Parts: sequence; C-alpha cells; structure tokens
Amino acid sequence: MRIGFIGLGNMGLPMATRLREAGHQVVGTDLVAENRSRLEERGGVATTSAADVAANVDVLILMLPSSDVVESVLADEAVAAALRPGCLVVDMSSSEPLRTRALAERLAAERGVDLVDAPVSGGVKGAVAGKLTIMIGGREELVGRLRPVLEAMGTVVHTGPVASGHALKALNNLMSAAHLLVTSEAVLAGREFGLDPAVMLAAVNGSSGRSGSTENKWPNFILPGTYDSGFALQLMLKDMRIATALATQLGVPSRLGERAVELWALAAQELPAGADHTEIARWLGT
Repeated sequence: MRIGFIGLGNMGLPMATRLREAGHQVVGTDLVAENRSRLEERGGVATTSAADVAANVDVLILMLPSSDVVESVLADEAVAAALRPGCLVVDMSSSEPLRTRALAERLAAERGVDLVDAPVSGGVKGAVAGKLTIMIGGREELVGRLRPVLEAMGTVVHTGPVASGHALKALNNLMSAAHLLVTSEAVLAGREFGLDPAVMLAAVNGSSGRSGSTENKWPNFILPGTYDSGFALQLMLKDMRIATALATQLGVPSRLGERAVELWALAAQELPAGADHTEIARWLGT
C-alpha cells in the first residue's frame, strides 16, 4: 500500500520504518528536519507538507502529541482536499476518546472519509522491534482492511467502535502509571529497611505484586539509573488526565486515579522538562 505518515518522532519514525521494511511505500513528514532525513535514509519519501503526505495514499497515519494537533492537521483545507475517496485515516496518537468520536463523525459527514483510532503500547523498544500492542477502534470491515498494514508494527487488538482504542489506551496508561508509582514507593521503603531492590523485584515477579513496572521498568531503566524508556513523563501525565477526565464524563469514580494524577503532576513540575516517565522513581527518592 501507499501510506502517508505524519509525525516521525521517537515512536513514529520506527513505526514508519517497520512499514517500509514490510514493503509498503511510505511518504512522511515531521516538523524536525532530522526526522525527515532519517525516513529517507530508511527508504521512505520525506516532505515538508502534510498535504503532500495525504495526497494519493491508501492510508494516512497520524502519530501526533494530542487531539488538538490531530484536529488541526485534518482541519487544514489543503490536507482535506488532498485526501482521495476511500483513503483511511488512522489516528495512532494518544487522543481524547470523545473528541475522536466527534472527529470521525465530522470527517464522515463533511469529507466522506473514514477515521479509525489505533493507539499503541510498547514504547520505543516495541516500535523498533515491531512488537507494539495496537488497540484499534472502528468498524470490522475497516479493521480488516488495515490489518496487513498494522501487523507490520505489532499485534492488533480490535477494541470495538471508533474511539474505543483511545479510551483503552488512556485507561491502560493510568493503570501503568499507578503501578509504577506504588511500585517505586514500595521498593524505596524496602531499600530503606535494608532489602536489596534486585532481590525484591525477583521475589515480587514470582508473586502477586508483579506488573510491567516490576518486570520491565524497574530492572531495565530505574535500577541501572538510565531512566531512558523513551516515553516522556509529560506524555504519561497527559494520558492519565485523559483517562480520569473520561471517567468523570461518564460518571464513574476515579479517586485513586485522580490522586495519582496529582502526584505525577508534582513530579512533572519538579523534574526537568523532557524527563522520562521512569524518573518518577528518582523524584520519589529525592
């Protein structure tokens, strides 16, 4: 297929690379010139124009920071005019579910274009290896058309109608952030008591307290002191806020989630801009 890709950052570039390696034609753009150059080095075509990316593609993928940016790109008249009938728009960003639903309805009514949401989990490492979990929301026939594309990047999970992928991604990251916060508090308390954190993790990973934080984040990014998972703390906080806002909009209690958001927000204020999300453990220990 001919695929347009808007957003070639830490996640987008390796994802676009996997598509290129699977034999798809990839044309992409990013605000950062170096990212565009890297796509060309990997066999893709780079341009500075989002409209050029959208022109004559079978699938247009967006991997952008927020719903605001996604909506801004798709509201551009040049981009809208470039989209051909039958093109599928895929928002792989971590966007706000209710806004995604409204955007899909608007694109269908005004442009005759189908939009599905397909956010991912697995981090930069998963993107490079093509082992992301891809949570796709949309009609079954659209998901079927996209499977050959998405499976080049990871495992596809059809979550339900449009916007359900974005809802599940945000809720997943709220859970992940809460896990990491309480895991870090527990490990720091154990260390202060005299326990070896590595021994603690080994024991917990065979016990009921295990999670992605004990199995991956603490041993691979926190214990070594690298704090380089590739996912920013500010992005984690953004996803947490999407999840708790969704709960509020739906009338569902999110008391623990809201408290976790408060603590992560404090960390974001006190840590350097651009801090990796695993640095929440460093912040707790200071």
